[in-house]
Amino acid sequence: MFDPDCRQCPRLAAFLDQVKADHPDYYARPVPPFGDPAARLLIVGLAPGMHGANASGRPFTGDYAGILLYETLHRFGFGSKPESLSADDDLILTDCRITNAVKCLPPQNKPVGSEINTCNQYLAQELSTVPRSGVIVALGLVAHNAVLKAVGLKQSTCKFAHDAHHQLPNGLQLIDSYHCSRYNTQTRRLTPEMFQEVFVHARALLNAL
Repeated sequence: MFDPDCRQCPRLAAFLDQVKADHPDYYARPVPPFGDPAARLLIVGLAPGMHGANASGRPFTGDYAGILLYETLHRFGFGSKPESLSADDDLILTDCRITNAVKCLPPQNKPVGSEINTCNQYLAQELSTVPRSGVIVALGLVAHNAVLKAVGLKQSTCKFAHDAHHQLPNGLQLIDSYHCSRYNTQTRRLTPEMFQEVFVHARALLNAL
């Protein structure tokens, strides 16, 4: 189960202590999943952003990456509103939950392999709650690889590609997407239309269940 007091990664724990000292009003703890506990759609990001989820305590809330994500979730009927303002607003996600491969803010937004591996136990537990034939959307390569590890697959089993669809051995379905980061959207590596295609795909798979 998710542990809000987890300090298993010394580098991350020390960094969060420093961030909390510098920003006393920030959440600065492992960020819990957000959304429907019985969701058939699980979105997996990389890690909390310094001034986003790390500050607010809700995934993709308070930073640029969350703008496109929550707008898109609302467009496809997963979110009650097109934006996430804070952890205590009245936004509701229906049939959708959001989490991260690494629950703590990493320095320079770059977790190391041991931290991803340590946190993988929590991702595996989250995946176990998704109903069979449910859909996982992995935002970026790190999230993609973390999902594979959590279900016992080697990274070479499924190649990451935008909007690629992979059938996982536990009955779940994995769809890849470029991460909705500021860099990817501003360079147009990921356009709103490309991101929406992923959720057209996900919604079609869920409707077929």
